[in-house]
Amino acid sequence: MQVLSLKKILILLVLMTSLFHQHARAQEDVDEAFDPFSDYNEFEQDAEEEADINFFKNGRYLTLGFLLGYRGYTNGFSQSYSPTATYGVQFSYFFDLQIAAALGYSVSDNNVAFSSYKSDRTFSNSYTGSVNIQNIDLSLKYYFNTENVTRGLADLNPYLFAGAGQYVRTYNINNSLEVPPDQVIGFKAGAGIEIPLMRRRAYLGIQATYHYVQFPDENRDGIPEPKTGAEGNNINPINPGLDGDIYDIVTILGFNF
Repeated sequence: MQVLSLKKILILLVLMTSLFHQHARAQEDVDEAFDPFSDYNEFEQDAEEEADINFFKNGRYLTLGFLLGYRGYTNGFSQSYSPTATYGVQFSYFFDLQIAAALGYSVSDNNVAFSSYKSDRTFSNSYTGSVNIQNIDLSLKYYFNTENVTRGLADLNPYLFAGAGQYVRTYNINNSLEVPPDQVIGFKAGAGIEIPLMRRRAYLGIQATYHYVQFPDENRDGIPEPKTGAEGNNINPINPGLDGDIYDIVTILGFNF
């Protein structure tokens, strides 16, 4: 049996060690090259970073808008309340280029006219006066196609919104008829567009809103009318009935911050 010399044994060990290290390094390169989780995380981080940079460079943070337009009504309200002007203010805070939260306030004063009838349907009284309706609400707005444009504005920026708020109705009626103010929770939804002005520092908007409200007299047969003597108030039916909802079509002059 031939015995290998010590020098040959050392050379063989060095060659085997070198081959082992080369194989391990090649395996590490293969694992890194085909790691789907590593590639996916890097892609997501790059996309999020790009979106953040785009928002900080092109997006809006706050907008202040002044509203002026037309307020109308449906059902019985459309016969009792005359259409009128409405005005208000709106603040919007942008979370990104497409999502914003808006806090709004609007008010209107309408002429009102209706008649009451006795239980036997004979005429009782006619009432005229005014009604003041105020609402403060919070809504969520979604903008379409607002990426990669200066200050988050395109030539036309369409958006949808929906929200809820408090509606306060106060009557001022003649003939000594006292109707306490109503405070109810209502909902609104609508759509609008914005057109940039003043090198995109401001915008002109058109917005349509439908307000779904349920005032107390929609669920009762009439209104309390004063009676002589100690009998208290008498509930008499009215015509037209005071039921329906509200809609607005307004123009908005807004400023971007």
